[in-house]
Amino acid sequence: MSCPAKLIAWGERIGVGCAALVRWQMDNRPHPGQGYRCCLGRQRLARQYGHERLEAACTRAMAIHSPTYRSVNPILASGTDRQPLPAKPTQTSLPLHENVRGPDDYH
Repeated sequence: MSCPAKLIAWGERIGVGCAALVRWQMDNRPHPGQGYRCCLGRQRLARQYGHERLEAACTRAMAIHSPTYRSVNPILASGTDRQPLPAKPTQTSLPLHENVRGPDDYH
């Protein structure tokens, strides 16, 4: 098993969020060594904070589109991983407003 495969398998054992973050690191770094180092940093965070908290932090980092060590570490240090993720706002239709044009205004 290659090193990236081992790191991805480790991330999958932690959880879905961690696995997604490890895959992102492996796919989006210009040099493989950078992705390895980031993942090794996450392994250190897992030993320090535990698997459950690391998974929550990775899930939050992926939700805010910032899957970097610089995002995950402060999430864990501040305890933000223990708070629920904010609900995504849902808007089913455009609000009615006098400045919104209708289909008759376009040719």
